[in-house]
Amino acid sequence: MERSFEQTLFGSRWLMAPMYLGLVVSLGMLTIVFCRELLYYAPQVLSMTADKAILVVLTLIDLTLAANLLVIVLFSGYENFVSKLDIDDGGDRPSWMGTVDFGGLKMKLIASIVAISAIHLLKQFMEIGKNGSPVQEVELKWMVVIHMVFVASGVLMAAMDWMTARSAKKY
Repeated sequence: MERSFEQTLFGSRWLMAPMYLGLVVSLGMLTIVFCRELLYYAPQVLSMTADKAILVVLTLIDLTLAANLLVIVLFSGYENFVSKLDIDDGGDRPSWMGTVDFGGLKMKLIASIVAISAIHLLKQFMEIGKNGSPVQEVELKWMVVIHMVFVASGVLMAAMDWMTARSAKKY
């Protein structure tokens, strides 16, 4: 009875597979938004100011970082929690695949969130005073506070991982 229960528990990991398929759909959605933004701004490139071009590029970078994060979570999560990917990649397999454990995935996740937050914050700073719009000081302060919380969380997670790795070496 215990063995049957444990096999059922172990098999339940496959309930995560539809979630990873949902992430593939999300990646497709981000790709569509990226292409829409690119196609919208490309014809305007000759009349764009430098500031506007930078904002457009930051938007595209932001979308790309989010897509990279999705790919990392998709592949690493699937390999760590569901099943190894048995694919004939012809040598095209990214070097990090199969090597990112849960701790590494956590660090990549927080680093991506911090980068996305920083880009969004930079875009907001660049918008200050543009088009005669008043500076929303309270909103801007909260964005900085939230970004700093992300940064502090990343530093604390890295410190915890470092302490865990250091204590594991002693034993």
